[in-house]
Amino acid sequence: MNGRKLIGFVTAALFAGHVAAVAQSARVPTIGVLVLGSPSPETFLKIFREGLEQNGYVEGRNIRLELRSAHGLAGNLDQAAVELTDRKVDVIVAWQTPAVTAAQKATRDIPIVMAGAGNPVGTGLIASLARPGGNITGLSGVGAELAGKTLEVMREMLPAARRVAVLANATDPFTASMLDQIQVAAKNLGIEVSSIYLRPGDRFDSAFREARQQQVQGVFIQPTLLHEDAVELANSYRLPAFSFNKGVTDAGGLFAYAPNLTDQYRNAATYVDRILKGAPPGDLPVAQPTKFELIVNLKTAKALGITVPPSLLARADEVIE
Repeated sequence: MNGRKLIGFVTAALFAGHVAAVAQSARVPTIGVLVLGSPSPETFLKIFREGLEQNGYVEGRNIRLELRSAHGLAGNLDQAAVELTDRKVDVIVAWQTPAVTAAQKATRDIPIVMAGAGNPVGTGLIASLARPGGNITGLSGVGAELAGKTLEVMREMLPAARRVAVLANATDPFTASMLDQIQVAAKNLGIEVSSIYLRPGDRFDSAFREARQQQVQGVFIQPTLLHEDAVELANSYRLPAFSFNKGVTDAGGLFAYAPNLTDQYRNAATYVDRILKGAPPGDLPVAQPTKFELIVNLKTAKALGITVPPSLLARADEVIE
């Protein structure tokens, strides 16, 4: 090979290497988002995208989102999680406990950010809040004890209530610890609890017929079962609906005692940012909710003939009229 050809070969090789390096540096990270799809993830996605923008990410420019939803059918979550791992996304953001569990089954390598998971230590998702270990970090959802606190608020709101139905998600790993705390609170308050198990995507008609037969005076709806149809049925049966998720009052339920989810959803984007910048997920402490809100739907109270105690209205962070 003469000198001219050798120089041309080296130049071409260097150029090819430069192009490859530029392509690598310009690679747009892909964030997989996994949701059950019931309740609607619309609010979560809106706030999460806002959080990404606050951290300097613009969808379509320097980050991509791959959304996978089980469309309300828990049996579809595992496949949806596998689709994201097959796409070799850089991070999976999983909204609510069932989605986090499905993501954990699908991969132990791709970082997973919990966008709210109930009792993640108790359900085996992480080793501890301070040092989660493995490939999962993010935000702990409400502790099971908040379910009991919600029942205490219900007692103030409905002092004559003696029996309450709990619409419980049969597929959510968080359900068992939640029901345990509800039973503890119920015993202390002198309230009987009837647990009615459903799966996301089930029709609620039979559940409310059962609740009526049991002569309950209120219905607690687990957040992973929250749906407008459930709240509408509760109101049609003249049963006050409540939960520890603001979605219940947005849909027309009586009240919610809930963490400030806006902060949680926005902070999920901060975890994504730290992981993309090289932080090992197992070393990032899991955050817990620090702000809680009492939301009262006064419009629903009036429609159901319920007089909300002035003391509760004075404590409410939001009153829907």
